[in-house]
Amino acid sequence: MIIERVETYPCLHRLREPYGDANGYKKYRSCYMIKIVTRSGLEGWGECIDWLPTLEIGFRKRIIPYLIGKQATDRSKLVTVVKKWHQRAAAAVSMALTEIVSKSGGLSVCDLYGGMWRDTIPVYASFQSYRDTPNWEQQSCEQVEQALLSGFQMAKVKIGGRTIKEDQAHVNLLMATLGSQMSFALDANQSYDVAGVGAWQQLFSEWSNLLWLEEPMPMDRLHDYVLLRAKLSIPLAGGENILNVKAFHSLCQIGAIDIAQPDPMHEDGIDGYRHTLLTVRSFGYRVSPHVFDGALTRLYALFGQACLPAWSKMTGDEIEPVEWDVMENPFTQLIPLSAQQGTVTLPTGVGLGIEIDTDILAHYTWDGSMYQA
Repeated sequence: MIIERVETYPCLHRLREPYGDANGYKKYRSCYMIKIVTRSGLEGWGECIDWLPTLEIGFRKRIIPYLIGKQATDRSKLVTVVKKWHQRAAAAVSMALTEIVSKSGGLSVCDLYGGMWRDTIPVYASFQSYRDTPNWEQQSCEQVEQALLSGFQMAKVKIGGRTIKEDQAHVNLLMATLGSQMSFALDANQSYDVAGVGAWQQLFSEWSNLLWLEEPMPMDRLHDYVLLRAKLSIPLAGGENILNVKAFHSLCQIGAIDIAQPDPMHEDGIDGYRHTLLTVRSFGYRVSPHVFDGALTRLYALFGQACLPAWSKMTGDEIEPVEWDVMENPFTQLIPLSAQQGTVTLPTGVGLGIEIDTDILAHYTWDGSMYQA
């Protein structure tokens, strides 16, 4: 299975209204897809994200020339080399080669991983809560209510981008309006210190429907996380930007978090991502993947959860939820897979078991113009 060509699909969508988190506002959503095609006709899709000019130049000038003529089955070697140049590009190459290998054996991706434990996975609605408008709290509440009406039973909202008082007023509004019908995760995007988190503790103890507190502080403050974990009444979660299993091993070894959140797009390939899942599980911790960017990436996260042993026997065959972007983002529709009543039923056919919507790629093709970050 010699690699014959690699096609790239850089796409851009400018948002009608910026939205954001503690790190600032998004003015656009982008997507970078690749398709690797072998001489035998087998093909596989991959996905990554970065500034589009960087990715396009990197693939055209270096990554594609390196891949042409190589054996698609040598994915560990190929991904290791590409990773030295661009970690996220390596994730895309890894996805595409994984699909090719599974197709070559007439297997689904989950068959390649050893088979499913389950074919349905819970998902939660993920929001970017902030807008540059006077009534952003009410807008946020209305969006979350729409997710509830669509069948979602869990949601993640942002804190850390306003004063603690403003953020608490926002979450109090959500709890008063929807708290009896939904569970919530709060994501601070590493905005606080220990004292800042402490200002929330009284409210945490009053709310019985909190799923977790996500990345309240910079993730390199491991000992502060250990301290917080001992004091807080809700689970601590984090790890979306951690690049490999070694760093997750350190988090688990000292007991810094309750829930690991690896992102398949940020790690060193799909095999490395699965290594992280199994390592975290071997420590007895929960795993709820971060997949805000990328429909194909989200599908691989769903596959990973389907093939992961349950984290608890206390209430049956439990598996942790996967993030589901519900914001304005046409690229979430690249994979025609939808959530029904807060769960997703996985495709089971050969390879991905589902087709990429190439019409969306064609419609949103980046025209090469510069755009603001």
